[in-house]
Amino acid sequence: MNLEIILFILFSVIAAASAVIMITRANPIISALFLVLNFACLAGLYLLLNAQFIAVTQIIVYAGAIMVLFLFVIMLLRPEHDLTLQKKSKIKFMAAAAGIFVFAQLVYIIFFFSPNASQKTSVQSSINSGTIEQIGTAIFTKYVIPFEAAGYLLLAAAIGALVLAKKKFE
Repeated sequence: MNLEIILFILFSVIAAASAVIMITRANPIISALFLVLNFACLAGLYLLLNAQFIAVTQIIVYAGAIMVLFLFVIMLLRPEHDLTLQKKSKIKFMAAAAGIFVFAQLVYIIFFFSPNASQKTSVQSSINSGTIEQIGTAIFTKYVIPFEAAGYLLLAAAIGALVLAKKKFE
């Protein structure tokens, strides 16, 4: 076995184990920390697929910003006092049924699905399409107008949030 296969097996086993541990813990802080571990393993899997931009985005956006937000919300809400959701057996049954359904779909895709010959692309074009250089070139040449429009939309949303927040304090 080469190093890529060993790393793939290692990252996927850790990601699957951390996902199971994340949903089975009663303490939401521990669950959030295992979610960060899961995000890190997914970033490693993206690196093995030569998608450097997605891997870096996974770490910066999800493991960094989103998880900090989750931890602040968890700490502010103090969900350890509210156990009513955990005691409902109907919700547990529906969650287990959804999990079994998704698992059955994954088994079907892994063992019975075969891709068409038309879907195969060259390895080098696949490697080049995920690099930060290619994505940056595409954003600032072909998609510069939508990129600028998204920037102005985010700026308008930030100004709107500031105006609404200022009205509440006055």
